[in-house]
Order: sequence, then structure tokens, then C-alpha cells
Amino acid sequence: MEEYRILIVEDEKGIADALCSRMARWGLKAECVTDFRKVMDDFDRFRPHLVLMDISLPFMNGYHWCTEIRKVSPVPVIFVSSASDNMNIIMAMNMGADDFIAKPFDPDVLIAKVQALLRRSYDYASAAPVLEHRGAVLNTGDSSLTCNGEKLELSRNEYRILLTLLQNKGKTVSREKLMEALWQTDAFVDENTLTVNVGRLRRKLESAGLKDFIVTRFGEGYLVE
Repeated sequence: MEEYRILIVEDEKGIADALCSRMARWGLKAECVTDFRKVMDDFDRFRPHLVLMDISLPFMNGYHWCTEIRKVSPVPVIFVSSASDNMNIIMAMNMGADDFIAKPFDPDVLIAKVQALLRRSYDYASAAPVLEHRGAVLNTGDSSLTCNGEKLELSRNEYRILLTLLQNKGKTVSREKLMEALWQTDAFVDENTLTVNVGRLRRKLESAGLKDFIVTRFGEGYLVE
């Protein structure tokens, strides 16, 4: 299957880097524009399947670059901006945008919109990728877990823990990284919250016959081997 390329036109480096990282976790190849005078040079070289575009950019705004892209390509464009009043949304659509996401945004909502546009535009087949290990199948499309044919109910936190471990299969994942994964949806996550959720997830896996599925590396974190 072809690897889909996402061009990120965002001048806030922290947001751009976070978006790049999130795309990679979902099997998408992302690249961030760094010279905002030469957005079209990056577009022509990278040949993206989809563009994430901020409105407020150095030199020329996102509307300008969307217009330039539309002169040469029908590639999907999603505007991501804090300027989310009705006038900006209408202007973005009139300039040729396919969708508009207001900042601050939920990363999972953004990924869902990206996947939906890719699916509609390119018959994208990986909108709901599956991660499998030792008979456990985690479907990231509907957040379900099936173990040896038995469907297990996961809480939101349990799902995020298992997803992070399976995405890093064979590597020890620190407690800090797991807490960061949980913190995406919770206002505050402490050490005890993580310990309780890992313990509960282990018991569910063991009840389905998957003993020692999650290994503890004391002083380091957790591992799925």
C-alpha cells in the first residue's frame, strides 16, 4: 500500500512537530514547511496527498498558498487555525479548502478528518489499521480489542496504554511516555492512575489467556515483546 504524504504548513514549531509525530504514528509520512517564502517549492518536491494549512503565516497567509495550490492541484487541503470565526471559515472554503479545524484541536479528531479525506480522495484503505500480537488484535478504528476470538471491553485509558505499547512493540516504553498518552484526554494523570490502569488491563488480558503480555521493566517502564 502506498504511504500517504501529508504536507504541514504551520509556523508554530511545537504544533508542527507534534502533528508530524502524530501522523507518523498512524503510518502517514509528514513533512513540515520551514521556509514560508517557498511553500510551493516544498509542495512540488514532496507531492503531498493532503495539506494541513494554517491561516496566519509569515510573508503570505494560508489563503494565498491555498489559491496557489489550487492552480496546479486538486489535492485535499484542511485549514487548521485559531482564526475560526465564520468569516474565516467561509473564506477558507471559498479559497478551495476541503475542511476547517479550529485551534485548539483534539489530535484524534484531526487524524479522523485526515483519514476521512484520504479515504474519499484516494480510496484510502488504512483508516482503521489493526495492530496484532500473540492473538490480540487491537482495532484503532473502533478502539476494540479481540483476543483469540473473544472481544474485550477496554476503557479509554486502557486502550491508550495498549495502543502505545503495541506501537512500540519490542521496546520499553517509559511510564512518563504512557502518562503522556493518557494525558491527551485527562486533565491530570498521576503515577497511581497509570499503575491502576496497567493492572486492570493485565487482568483483562490474562482472563483471555494472555499471561505476561505486558512485561514490567523495573525502573524503566513497560514492554510488549
